[in-house]
Amino acid sequence: MYEQILYEVEDPVATIRLNRPDRLNAWTDRMGEEVRHALAAAEADKSVVAIVLTGAGRGFCAGADLKNLQAISTGERGSRASSGLEASPGDPEMGDSFRKTYSYLMSVRKPIIAAINGPCAGMAMPIALFCDLRFAGESATFTTAFVRRGLIAEWGLAWTLPRLVGSAHALDLLLSGRKIDAREAERMGLVNRVLPDSELLRFCQDYARELAANSSPSSMMVMKRQVYQQLTRELGPSLDEAVKLMVESFDRPDFREGVTSFLERRPPKFPRI
Repeated sequence: MYEQILYEVEDPVATIRLNRPDRLNAWTDRMGEEVRHALAAAEADKSVVAIVLTGAGRGFCAGADLKNLQAISTGERGSRASSGLEASPGDPEMGDSFRKTYSYLMSVRKPIIAAINGPCAGMAMPIALFCDLRFAGESATFTTAFVRRGLIAEWGLAWTLPRLVGSAHALDLLLSGRKIDAREAERMGLVNRVLPDSELLRFCQDYARELAANSSPSSMMVMKRQVYQQLTRELGPSLDEAVKLMVESFDRPDFREGVTSFLERRPPKFPRI
């Protein structure tokens, strides 16, 4: 079914690999449709608790395929042929803002972990930033690149980037288009942690397994929605909703299992979603 990604599930982790290693996994419309379809499959699969997104070969994603960019620059913007991979992952309750072309990653009901294993450039940046967590290999590099192609902060990057690193760092990366290494990305807060390249994917998959072993999938789903929706709300309404959601959680089996397993000093057995 997939031509440009690899998809595998090993309970409780779904791993999606961008798979155009000869082009540093440069992004295409087809790849975007395949990733969306795979995320929908992982979201619907009860054996999957968390999802890891990474790249095959020596890079995460070099950005948009240059052949596509060249065609656009010369005015060739033909309509896309249907791939037969139409899918609609994500929680509709998140609202329209989190259901757009790439922001839909924020509405997927399961955690998405980006394992950034090399260059992350151009439109790969907003895609990585729409993931919930980002871990980078030591050889990873990051560049927005848009300003050097006569473009702007694409696909919501002007919204996500300042929220992660602050406006000064965001403008530095956007206005200069300069390349930074993994350690500078970690200092800025762009990535959660830097790992040796050889350990990156296993670490991310183990992180997902740790979530499956100890964290309520229903609680993670609600908290993910809370964090993103509250980015656009005032404190008062956020607190009111938190109280409402807390009361609702008292009636879920996850709460009873969480308390009981703690008192019985055993690992919890939370139901999957």
